[in-house]
Formats: sequence, C-alpha cells, structure tokens
Amino acid sequence: MADADKPSAPQSPMNLDARNIDKSYIDGTRHVEVLKGVNLQLRSGEMVAIVGASGTGKTTLLHILGTLDRPSKGSLFYNQEDLFAKDDAALSAFRNRTIGFVFQFHHLLPEFTALENVMMPGLIAGQERKLLTDDVRDILVRVGLEHRLGHKVGELSGGEQQRVALARAVIMKPTLLLADEPTGNLDAKTGLKVFRLLQDMSAAFSLTAVMVTHNMDLAGEMDRCLTLADGALHDMTT
Repeated sequence: MADADKPSAPQSPMNLDARNIDKSYIDGTRHVEVLKGVNLQLRSGEMVAIVGASGTGKTTLLHILGTLDRPSKGSLFYNQEDLFAKDDAALSAFRNRTIGFVFQFHHLLPEFTALENVMMPGLIAGQERKLLTDDVRDILVRVGLEHRLGHKVGELSGGEQQRVALARAVIMKPTLLLADEPTGNLDAKTGLKVFRLLQDMSAAFSLTAVMVTHNMDLAGEMDRCLTLADGALHDMTT
C-alpha cells in the first residue's frame, strides 16, 4: 500500500482526512520537496504512530495536520470541512477548541506555575478563570500532579513538565491530539510513564491521537504504525 489509508476501526466515523498533501521549500537555489502526495485518513478514537528517519518531514506533516502550517498543495478535511479554506484567524480558533499539541520540548511558560500553564488555552478562549480552575485541577490530579499545582516550571522534573504539557493539551477537551516526540527528551522509564498517560488521556477523552516517535516499542503499541519515507506514508501494520 503506497499511502496509509487503511482504517483500523471501520465502524468509527472519519474525523481527519488529508488528501494529496505536498510540501516543498526553496533552499537557496534548490527546490526541496518534503511531502509528495501524502494521504492519511484518521478514524475517531484511533491512535496512530508515525516513524521514519530524521529529516524525512514527520514534524512538517504533523504541523500541517494541526493546521500550524499550510501545504504547498492538497487538502485537509475535518469532519468533511475543508480546513485550509479558512483564513488564519478562523484556523487559530479551530486549533484552540479542537486540537491539543504535545511537543518534545514542552514549551511551558517558565514564569507561571503548573496550574497557570494549563489554564492558558482556556484563558485565551475567553473562559472565566474561576470556572476554569476546577477543570485544570482535575486534569492535573489525573496526571498525578496534585502536589505540584503551585510550582513553577523550573521547579518541576522533566517528566513532570511533560505531564503539565499533556494536561495543557487536553484541557480544552479537543478531539485530536498531536504529539511530536513527546518522550524523546526523557529517560526510558519516565518516557514510558508519559506515554501511558497519553494512552490514558486518549481513552478518557475519546481522542484521535497521532504521535511522531523514534521509539519503535511505543509505536508498536499504537493502533497503526506508519512510516514516512521519500515523501510518502506507508502502513507498517499491513
């Protein structure tokens, strides 16, 4: 199968559909093609791993799936809605309410506490701080950080920081979770704990999850494992 379009759960509705995604850059005088006609269909609630050598475009693809970047060609549909037909402001609002992101480097705000970092997406969306605080506390308890709510980022371990980032990613109750090497900056034991939490969050909130990883053991535990090579996705589970 040239591209990854085989669903693992046919009974589930489609909620993300990438069609013929191309992405290219101009590097000096060179035209560099990163993605070449990528097709990817994600079923509601499934967990998908994307693996591949460094520099093959995994992060670029994840950014396009998360509407952080636009493709050179191709379309992205969410529940049959053409996302790249939206302007940047509408896309930003869509991301805030629909997509959660977890990155290798947590991108937490160091001047704020764990509680305040997780509150940030809700505050940006205009939610009341008082009402939001209860939800944030519940999420941080769920990821095992009930004793670290008032600690600033620099006072947290690497694993704790990534758990805060995961809590921040799901606080808006998104339907899609995108994780770019979420365990790559952690030791094996701590990384496994974060991965288990990611699985738990996906199950608890019925999330569709896509994780870019170099860890083949973790990738093998996902519903599907896809490899990105020569600009195209290939299904490793078939």
